[in-house]
Amino acid sequence: MSADTMPIIKLGVPKGSLEDATINLFERAGWKIRKHTRNYFPDINDPQITASLCRVQEIGEYIEAGVLDVGITGLDWLTERNHEDKVVHISDLVYSKTSNRPCRWVLAVAGDSPYQTAADLAGKRIATELQGLTQRYFDKKGVEVDVFYSWGATEAKVVEGLADGIVEVTETGTTIRAHGLRIIDEVMVSYPVLIANKKAWQDPAKRAKIEQLDLLLQGALKAENLVALKMNAPADNLPAIIEMLPSLNSPTVSPLRDGRWLSVESVVQIDVVRDLIPRLRLAGAEGIIEYALNKVI
Repeated sequence: MSADTMPIIKLGVPKGSLEDATINLFERAGWKIRKHTRNYFPDINDPQITASLCRVQEIGEYIEAGVLDVGITGLDWLTERNHEDKVVHISDLVYSKTSNRPCRWVLAVAGDSPYQTAADLAGKRIATELQGLTQRYFDKKGVEVDVFYSWGATEAKVVEGLADGIVEVTETGTTIRAHGLRIIDEVMVSYPVLIANKKAWQDPAKRAKIEQLDLLLQGALKAENLVALKMNAPADNLPAIIEMLPSLNSPTVSPLRDGRWLSVESVVQIDVVRDLIPRLRLAGAEGIIEYALNKVI
């Protein structure tokens, strides 16, 4: 095996809620991860990378210890385990077009309770999966509470009378409200992050590979909200068409064999296309093509 086909980095892929979105993101970035039903070591189409499926809560531990060189975990679990200063935080990976939108950890109480602020919960019992984060939140506010670990169904702890409040994760608050609870504060906003082991980051070969990962993952994320538009534009109305075309820098304009027409190409936000195409058509553009982008670097 030649040097350029030897594994350089060990990658941690989060198993669970971030799993599918992470694998899809890597595929758009150029790496296909193929899982096996009987083990936690998926194949990846890059001989310089070996991959492991790990619980998102544990990836920070493995990267800090050097078992993994790089991986994706949640900012919440990175904070919970106090890994922020023990690993290299490479980039934030917010999946705006998937189920893994930024989520919030919130403090919630029963809808009919008298509690309005964190201070009102002094001496009360708080259930959560993030004991460390929750304890630090109340410590900063100078409020003494009894924080205990919830193994699941955290919203039900208040309903069942096992807790006076909870710190729980939510995207929209719908599930919390469905359990008759009321949000009184936001503890933190979380999203996926790409992190690396400090020694791996200091190794030139590993750092180059990690930076390649980050560059293409960020490119794939950026492309999620963009599409390319290509069209034939009448030369005598080109200024009006260019004026209505947003772009990353400036639209590409190329001459056609028939000098009365020009080829125009631009990258635009996906949410403006439905209004933009009819306007372009009215301005005389023809042969308008819209196509998706895998990456924008």
